[in-house]
Amino acid sequence: MTEPGRARGAHAWDRSIRLWDLYFALAWGATLVFVLGAEHPGWPVRVVAAGLLVPLVPWYAAVGRGLIQEDPSSERRALWYLGGTLAFFLPAAVLAGETQLMAFALIPQCFMALPMRRALAAVAVINIAPAAGWALLWRPSAEDLFSNALFTLVTFVFSVVIGSWIIRIIEQSTERAELIAELESSRHEISRLSAAHGALAERERLSREIHDTLAQGFTSLLMLVQAVEAELDDDVAQARRHLALMAETARQNLAEARALVAGGAPADLDGASLPDALRRLAARHDALLEVTGPVRALPAGPEVVTLRACQEALANTRKHAGSSASVAITLEYAEDVLTVAVRDDGRGFDPAVPSGGYGLTGLRARAAEVGGTASVRSAPGEGTTVTVRLPVLPVPGGTS
Repeated sequence: MTEPGRARGAHAWDRSIRLWDLYFALAWGATLVFVLGAEHPGWPVRVVAAGLLVPLVPWYAAVGRGLIQEDPSSERRALWYLGGTLAFFLPAAVLAGETQLMAFALIPQCFMALPMRRALAAVAVINIAPAAGWALLWRPSAEDLFSNALFTLVTFVFSVVIGSWIIRIIEQSTERAELIAELESSRHEISRLSAAHGALAERERLSREIHDTLAQGFTSLLMLVQAVEAELDDDVAQARRHLALMAETARQNLAEARALVAGGAPADLDGASLPDALRRLAARHDALLEVTGPVRALPAGPEVVTLRACQEALANTRKHAGSSASVAITLEYAEDVLTVAVRDDGRGFDPAVPSGGYGLTGLRARAAEVGGTASVRSAPGEGTTVTVRLPVLPVPGGTS
């Protein structure tokens, strides 16, 4: 058990050992007073009995106190301690019947330090042996014998009751300590798994962001480089146009990289509305944009997903639709749904055939994060349509 678990799972007497010390001292002091104040037997015998009780205090302080705090107690050490205790207690109890009062301090220690059966045996010795020895030594009257026997019976019954209570406390304390230790272990494991899940989620987010921004930008640059190489000899004006587009794409990639590091909004949305961001994106890809419905400010989440969906769809169009394909983007504002669709009339593909690519999977994951859906409709030779629908609510006080 760990130290925190051990501290929390400590038994009742571990947390209140000073109360047990006080209880032992009071029982010992009261027994000493009763023994010395008794009328019978004579004072020399009572002094001897009281003298036998004196070593019980240092014996308890040196051995017993630490023993009852052990978890679990050493049975061998407990038997050694109780054997030494009985060596002083039993002769004193035989000499002076009042010494039996000390049993109230000794009996709980039996249950604290020993298993149930051994504890009951020790309790029986503590209760019965003094009464039997006292009766054999002093030959008391029937009335005194009856009183002493009754006292012994009451003490024994009390011992069994208090012992059962102590055992229940032990069991409950042990179970509670084990439960707390398990809960602490589970809490640490949950914390570790939560941190690992958070790191995994962050890596996944970054991979999507890189794929949707930097990777696509670099792909565009490579394709533009290839176009410029083919146009330098035959169409310088078009090559210059593509060079300008390369510069714009590079600047956009740099802005996206800075936004990614800073954890802010995408560069296209920084200080701009969603339709403006899509217009700039459409211009870079020679696409047409149509906006329908009442334009309004929306939460950042749906706007970012919409922009990323368009970036992914346009990147896929550039790579797969063919150079002659035309592209159209439709942005529709409804009362509680924002819909964006990217259509091209290129080569198309069979959506049932796994492509192994990350883009469409990432697009669906992005839409799902804000409670939306993403669908792809395509067929060979019939073009492709990517549609994303997102539930939205207007930003309070927002303007178009």
